[in-house]
Formats: sequence, C-alpha cells, structure tokens
Amino acid sequence: MQRLTGLDAAFLQMETPTNHMHVMAAAVIAPAEGDGGFTVDTMRALVADRIDRLPPFRRRLVTVPFSLHHPLWVEDPHFDLAYHVRRVAVPTPGGPRDLAEVMGEIASRPLDRARPLWEMWVAEGLEHGRVGIIAKMHHSAIDGASGVDVLAQLVDIAPSPVPVPDPEPDDADEVREWDGERVPSEIEMVLGSVISLARQPAKVLKAARDVAGSVVRVVTRLRNEDIKTGAPFTAPRLPFNTTITSHRQVAYAEAPLSDVQTVRDAYDVTINDVVLAVVAGAMRSYLDHLDALPDGPLVAVVPTSERSTDEHGNMGNRVSAMFTRLATDLDDPVDRLFAARDAMIGAKAVHSDIGGDTLAGLAELVAPTLLRGGARLFGRLRLADRVRPIFNVVVSNVAGPDFPLYFGTARLLELYPMGPIFDGAGLNVTVISYLDTIEVGLMACPETVPDLWHLADGFAPALAELVKRAREDAGSKSGDRS
Repeated sequence: MQRLTGLDAAFLQMETPTNHMHVMAAAVIAPAEGDGGFTVDTMRALVADRIDRLPPFRRRLVTVPFSLHHPLWVEDPHFDLAYHVRRVAVPTPGGPRDLAEVMGEIASRPLDRARPLWEMWVAEGLEHGRVGIIAKMHHSAIDGASGVDVLAQLVDIAPSPVPVPDPEPDDADEVREWDGERVPSEIEMVLGSVISLARQPAKVLKAARDVAGSVVRVVTRLRNEDIKTGAPFTAPRLPFNTTITSHRQVAYAEAPLSDVQTVRDAYDVTINDVVLAVVAGAMRSYLDHLDALPDGPLVAVVPTSERSTDEHGNMGNRVSAMFTRLATDLDDPVDRLFAARDAMIGAKAVHSDIGGDTLAGLAELVAPTLLRGGARLFGRLRLADRVRPIFNVVVSNVAGPDFPLYFGTARLLELYPMGPIFDGAGLNVTVISYLDTIEVGLMACPETVPDLWHLADGFAPALAELVKRAREDAGSKSGDRS
C-alpha cells in the first residue's frame, strides 16, 4: 500500500468528464515469420511474465473518506489481466490514419478508477501484416521518464519468444492467479490520514517557503534582465485555446534524426532547440492554413523531468515544466531556430530560480477538494473561453533508444507517444527519438483543432527547410574559407 504524492494526486483531481488525464502511446510492430504472429494472447502472456516488475499495472486507487488526504495505491485483489489487455480491429486498409482513428476512439474514454489505471489494445488488421499496440495509462501513475521505464520492462533488445500458456477450459482468458492486498476499512483510512497529516506541518511550511522564495527570485530576474522566454497569460488566443469536449483525435509524423543532428551541428544548438523550431514552423504553416496566425509568438509549456539517476525505475511523477516561446511570427526558419534557442536559455534560467521541486511542493499545499472543485468549475463556467490563455500548446521531447527493441519476437518499428489535453489547451505535441527517427505524436480535441493531419504533415517540410538552409550556410562558409 502506498499513498500518492501531492503531484500524483493533482493529476487525478484535475481530471473531469472532458479533461482525461491519461497518457498514451501507439507502437507498430512487425511479427517474426513462422512463430504464429503476435496476438492478444501473446501480449497477455508477456505482461503476465513481467508484471512483478510493473507495480502500476497491479495497483488500483482507494479514495480516502471525505478526501481528507491523497488516495492510496493498493494491490488490486480482483486484478483481471484479460480486462486490461484487449484486442481491436483496425478498418481496411489498415494504414496510419486508420490506426489513428481507432486510437482516438480509445483516447476519448476515461479509465475506470475501480481498476488499475491502464489498458493495452492489440490492434489487428494493419497493412503489411503489422500489428499495433495502443497503450493507455493515467498520468497519476507515470510521467514521461517513468513511461520509458515501463516500456523498458516490456521489451527486449533481441528477439525473445514469449511462452503463451494453453487456455484453461474453465477460463480461457485467465493467465495467472493474483492475491493482491486487503483494502483498508474507512476507519483505518481516516486514522491513517489523520496521523499522516499530523506529521506534515513542517513539510507544508517548507513548501510554502520554497514557493514564496521562487516567486521572489523569478520576479527579481524578470525585472533586472532581458529574459526572452514565454510567460503564463501572455499567450495569444488560438482556435484550440478554448473549452474542449471529451472527444479525441490523433495524428503522427516522423522525420530522420540525422536531419535534426545536421541542423544542430550547423548552428551549434541543442536537439530540443531544433525540435521546438520545427514545431514552430509546422504551427506557423498550420495556423496560416486556418487563417489564425497571430502577430506575436506562441507560448508553449515544455515538461521537464526532475528524476535523478537513482530514481529511474520508480513510478509516479517527478516532473516540472518550463514556459517558452514558439516564434511562429518569424518567417525565416533559421530566425525561428535562434529564437527557440534564446527562449530556452531564458526558460532554463527562470526554471532554475523556481526550482525543480516547487511544482511538487505547490501540489502538496493545495487541498484535494479545492483542486478538484476548481477544475470542474473552470470547465462548467467555460472560463477557457473568457480568460486569456495560460499557454497555447504543450510540447514534450523525450530521448528514446537508438537500438532496436522487440515485443517478444516482434520488432518495434514505430513508436508515437501522446500526452493529455485540457480546457484552454486542446493540442499536445509529444516527440520521441527511436533508432534513426524522430517520431511525433499529436493529441487534440476534434471540435477545436480542425485538420489535425494538416499540422502533422507540416513537420517534415519544416525540418527540410531548416536542413536546406543549414547545408546552404555550410556551403557558403566553406566557400569563404577557400
């Protein structure tokens, strides 16, 4: 049994009927020939074999009476693997957009809080004999870094056959027995919460001091230095910075990692700078297509991991965030790249003033009922339609493995991660590198973000534009030296 941290609990409290706080990923795999293919039984056997290494897969929530304290994770005594690992058919012809349509439907439904907060769907019917794996897990259980750790437990670096047990006549879907934990009584939970809260005043006081100190440091820096970065409530209003519905749509894109590295090396910037510049270029083209391109830059939130090396393998959230700019107001792609670099330099300086643990400390200060009520009131009053946007879009960039991975004997070909969207921010862009490719996953509300594939299709041209300029500039420098 384990109590959620304030930050983990915050992702629960922010969830509403339209703001689903789960993260997702779509994996496309190529089953090896002659081994019977990759089926839902294969996936169940794989998870069953490794579930001891995957604590979030076994735990469900238990809510404390009267919301006195954060909920508890309890080993589910009624764990049913067959419920969590399911199959779904992708409509013909089984291309990327067909898989995305199925994934959007799955993303539109919240997770059942009476069960462990995850699902996996084995998507059959993809073209070329491929198979999709659609993973869905609540943000209260994992962040981006711990999500990569979960993936690492399910895959191998070489083909490894998965022993699929013969189904029992009485229960063809049962893979293994599970004991779980006894769920504490309401009296036990109340007493435990009172004891825990009695120990917290010093912790809360420290968090309050940290938050106050962060505010002072940030205000001082902004007054005394010309910081070129994004700030909350300075974002222009875009069509998708409004109240969202419960519906979700998905799209994805990919581009050669070598192209990103070419731009990085040519202009002495970081991979993340290039990614942000490419996102800015794609967003500029997309907003121009919608006739909604603002005069000023966009404001993006960039999640950042605060997980130390010895915390890898621990689940939950160790995450903070930076506000930065996307220079969609600049026509020149290299100018957008340098603007991204300068904005991230400023964002990192401000983030260092705030401190990586401040967001977690702030979550400990806010009462669960206040956060939950505030999230629902924000949506019910449609305040996202009335107040200035806090930010325009979330852009997350995660470094993935540069070596091939396998689900059993099936090679992982493509991996597209996706983060949640909220009232006021109906678009999420998540990027991961895998082998020699960067892969972009887009999650959006279809009622507020039209033509999502038009945005997805803009990433490759935006990167190609930067690569062309990098090669031209490199050629001109070479000519100057000669």
